[in-house]
Parts: sequence; C-alpha cells; structure tokens
Amino acid sequence: MARIAAEPKRRADIVKATIVEIGARGSLEVTVAQIARRAGVSSALAHHYFGSKEAIFVATMRHVLTIFGAEVRGALAAAHGPRPRVEAIIRASFASGSFRREVVAAWLNFYVLAQTEPEARRLLNVYHRRLRTNLMHDLRPLAGARAAMIAEALGALIDGVYLRAALSAPTEGGLDRQAAADLVLDALARELGAPR
Repeated sequence: MARIAAEPKRRADIVKATIVEIGARGSLEVTVAQIARRAGVSSALAHHYFGSKEAIFVATMRHVLTIFGAEVRGALAAAHGPRPRVEAIIRASFASGSFRREVVAAWLNFYVLAQTEPEARRLLNVYHRRLRTNLMHDLRPLAGARAAMIAEALGALIDGVYLRAALSAPTEGGLDRQAAADLVLDALARELGAPR
C-alpha cells in the first residue's frame, strides 16, 4: 500500500525536477537520468512511471498548464466586468507560478516539442483555444467585431514576451512579471482606445 501512495509524490517530484532541469539547461537536451537524479529517484523508476522522456515532458506541461489554469480562474473570480476580466487574464499570464525563469524555459521548449510530439501539440492547441476563448468572452462587449483580432494580438504578444524572456540571458535582466503584464495591458488599452 505504501508503494501505491508514494507514486503520486514521486511523479510530482519528477515533473518538478523536469522544470528545474530544463530551466538550468535552457533546452530539452536533458536526459531521463539527469531528471531522475534531480528528483531523487532512479532512471528506471522515472521510465516506469512515464514510459519515455517525451511523456515526462508532456506530463510536465500538463502540470504547468494546470497551475496556469488555476491562476486564471482565481484572477477571473476576483474581477468584475469585461475590462477587469480581460486585464485579469493578462495579469494571470505573468503570475509568479508561470513567469519564473525555469517555467518560461519549459514553455519555450514545450513549443519546440509540439512540432514533433502529437500530444504536446494537442495540449498547446488546448491552451491557445482556452486563452482565445477567455479573452474573447470579455472583449466582445468592449470591442464588438474586433474582439477576435484583439484576442489573437494579445495572445501573440503574451507568447512573444515569453519567447523573449526565455531567450534573454539571466545577466540581461529582461522584463519582470509586472513589466511584462504592463506591456500587454498597454497594448490592450491602445486597442480599446481607452486609458488603463
């Protein structure tokens, strides 16, 4: 019974170790052995739980998307009205759980993995659809027929900020969470023609 109870914790440890390892190396060029060592388990056990390195990466992105989804839901629950709800989605996109160097590196590598791994591509498509749907829901009353175009632009800008953050060296600084959110919020204000 203790082995069954240990499995979820070990899986979670492997997922967290994957984020840290990708962040440390800045790429998917990590081995299961490196991930397992960081998680404090054997390579064989990591393979047993997930089956392949790609499956570990996909499970890691599910974890990242789960955290992101919770941040968005929490932000939306506290926002009232269309404009505050759109702003809440933007701020949640740069919340502390998602806009950390190692998580940003995982996102960038997730995009790369989605080019060749069907399950990663499916997860990425789900993320894009949910972001677009969430934005459009509250942009429609604010922008009417332009809502879809604005949602696409905001989504692309969010992705672009992540890309730049992933590619900037730690010594270069880059945008912090607040500056990243402000950049996208300013674009929203320009699109809506109203001050923030």
